[in-house]
Amino acid sequence: MGQEGGGASGRGRCVGRLARASTEDGPSGGQFGYSGSVAAEPPPPAQPLSPSQTPGPPPSLRSCSWRGQRAGSLAAAAPAAGSGAARARRHCSSPPRQRPRLGVTGGCGFLGEHVVRMLLQREPRLSELRVFDLHLGPWLEELKTGPVQVTAIQGDVTQAHEVAAAVAGAHVVIHAAGLVDVFGRASPETIHKVNVQGTKNVIEACVQTGTRFLVYTSSMEVVGPNIKGHPFYRGNEDTPYEAVHKHPYPCSKAQAERLVLEANGREVRGGLPLVTCALRPTGIYGEGHQIMRDFYHQGLRLGGRLFRAIPASVEHGRVYVGNVAWMHVLVARELEQRAALVGGQVYFCYDKSPYKSYEDFNMEFLGPCGLRLVETRLLAPYWLLMLLAALNALLQWLLRPLLLYAPLLNPYTLAVANTTFTVSTDKAQRHFGYEPLFSWEDSRTRTIRWVQAMEGSAQ
Repeated sequence: MGQEGGGASGRGRCVGRLARASTEDGPSGGQFGYSGSVAAEPPPPAQPLSPSQTPGPPPSLRSCSWRGQRAGSLAAAAPAAGSGAARARRHCSSPPRQRPRLGVTGGCGFLGEHVVRMLLQREPRLSELRVFDLHLGPWLEELKTGPVQVTAIQGDVTQAHEVAAAVAGAHVVIHAAGLVDVFGRASPETIHKVNVQGTKNVIEACVQTGTRFLVYTSSMEVVGPNIKGHPFYRGNEDTPYEAVHKHPYPCSKAQAERLVLEANGREVRGGLPLVTCALRPTGIYGEGHQIMRDFYHQGLRLGGRLFRAIPASVEHGRVYVGNVAWMHVLVARELEQRAALVGGQVYFCYDKSPYKSYEDFNMEFLGPCGLRLVETRLLAPYWLLMLLAALNALLQWLLRPLLLYAPLLNPYTLAVANTTFTVSTDKAQRHFGYEPLFSWEDSRTRTIRWVQAMEGSAQ
């Protein structure tokens, strides 16, 4: 729940019926290859990672030349789209080939870091990879040598001028920045400002600077589960479903996704159309997952035990973070060649992870690390869980002026955990050739190793 997704304030009640018509299927291409002024030589097709590889980037990976900057210092780096040099490049019958530049907003977050590492590993023909984030991670220091230059840019997605400076000159932007909060740690106003206004800033930056390709990290929570508890069983991108939300996070992600899809086809600087799409991960898990970390520490505090609160029959779709990152890389690669097919589309992120309840799925990783799920003879009645969730929400509201109280159980997280939400789709495979890069066995092994490493550091 709360994986990286409305009223204008982010607090309104969002109601709608979500269904998109599929377009014709299309083949997948190779690595980044841009036509016109930013064309790149077509390299050989990328090979899938071996399941035997260890978590994180392989030791042989040669990353990039790293240099940190404040947003704003890059504004003069790229020639203006309307300059004579730019016009000459656009209209030249035999344009010079250039290696493309790509930007990742939120590049130091949970998903963003995986996207950055995947790009460096799978797209060596990039000339520059820009990592834009409010808080730059120390792991960027590792990325010092190699054919791709990494430019670390500290900036705030809510500041339009900082976003525009970071985007200027990029061919593709992956907008993964967002505030994921289903526990009430942030105010509704802050969630809206980051997720909605931040997305507006990215779109406008693309339009103003001439960046033509935008991939947005949306969320399954744009669709559901809704507050009515309607199940979404093996649904796809075209399955009708009443999206009814009150919580600020899903409202903000729904509004931001709508902005991105409506921006598809807008004219950017230079006269060409903007091409956008949105990816909707189901519940992401894997190395660095904060909610998995929270559950692990909660189990340690309870003497190595977690207690079942939700029936095992309630299933949820989960997806490994490495496969979500891989889907971002693939669709960014295909946006130009498949613009008519992919532009304006949404795609669920999926892989071969099994459908289970949140508790049973988490135990796939926490069990081998010493925690056990206690099966109570009688589950707590749902009305009692609702009462406890409502009490938590009331305490949170009363205590907010004094301290931060953000329990895992609240009315929204209870509704999500207690409602079946699973997807069954091959739209990404049909449109841009997506196949999961990591098997379930490999994804499970990598996540267990990460939890075990966390366990070792805690001792």
